[in-house]
Amino acid sequence: MDIQKYLPSDLFHGKTVFVTGGGSGINLGIARSFAAVGAKVAICGRTQSKLDAARAELESLGAKVLTAALDVRDYDALVDAMEKTRRDLGPVSVLVCGAAGNFLCKTEELSPKGFRSVVDIDLVGSFHACRAAYEQLKETQGSILFVSAGQSLIPYIAQAHAGAAKAGIDNLMRNLALEWGPYGIRSNSIVPGPIAGTEGMRRLAPGDIGKKLEGVIPLRRFGEAEEIGNAAVFLASPLAAYITGTTLVVDGGQNLPGAGLFGQIVMDALS
Repeated sequence: MDIQKYLPSDLFHGKTVFVTGGGSGINLGIARSFAAVGAKVAICGRTQSKLDAARAELESLGAKVLTAALDVRDYDALVDAMEKTRRDLGPVSVLVCGAAGNFLCKTEELSPKGFRSVVDIDLVGSFHACRAAYEQLKETQGSILFVSAGQSLIPYIAQAHAGAAKAGIDNLMRNLALEWGPYGIRSNSIVPGPIAGTEGMRRLAPGDIGKKLEGVIPLRRFGEAEEIGNAAVFLASPLAAYITGTTLVVDGGQNLPGAGLFGQIVMDALS
C-alpha cells in the first residue's frame, strides 16, 4: 500500500521521528512510512551495516536521516543520540520505541539471563528512550508509540519473557499517557500480528510453524511492515489528536481465537 495515495506527502514536513531498533523489520517499515509523508528520521540499532542499508532506503524516499549505533540498554548512549538528533534534525516530535528481543523457550528451560535480557531490551530500553526524549517531546507536544505484542494481551506458550516485557510496556504507555498528557504528550501502543519477512517471524515461526500459523489467522495472511507503519503514522498524526493511553491491535485478527492454536503448533515443533 502506498501511503501517499491516502495521506499528504508533507503531513509530517518539518517533524523529526526517532525510531529505536529502526535498522530492520517492523521498525524500519514504520520509519519508511514516516519518511514517505515528509518526516526527518533518526534510527538507532546495534548493527551499523543494517543502519547503513536502512539510511540508503530512507534517503531514497527523500528523508533527511540520522543513524546511531547503540544498545537501548545504555541510557547515556540514547541521551547522546537524542542530543545529536536535535542538533542535526530538530527536536523529536515522534518517538517510536521498537527495539526488542525474543525467542521461543519453555519457561522451565529459560535462563535468568535470557529472561532479563528480553525485559532489559524491551521494557527498560523503552523507558530509557522515553526518558531521554522527554524534554524534546515536551517542547514539541509530541507523541510516543510503543511497539507491543499480542503476548501482552494473552499468554503464549514459550513466551513468558516476552509477555512480561510487553505487558510492562503497555502499562508504561498508560502511565505516561496519564502523567505526560498535561504537557501535550500522547502515548499509545501498537500490537502487530505476524509480519512477513521479519527477524521476529524467522525466530518465532520458522518453516512449518509459520505455514500452519498463517492458516489460523482470520484474514489468512501475514501482515506487511508498512501496514504497521501506516497505523503508526495515523496514531502520531493530527487525525488521532485526542487518542492517548490506547492499544491499537493490527494483527489480522490473530488473537481473536486465543493463543491455543499457536501454542499447540509451537509445542509440537519444540517436541
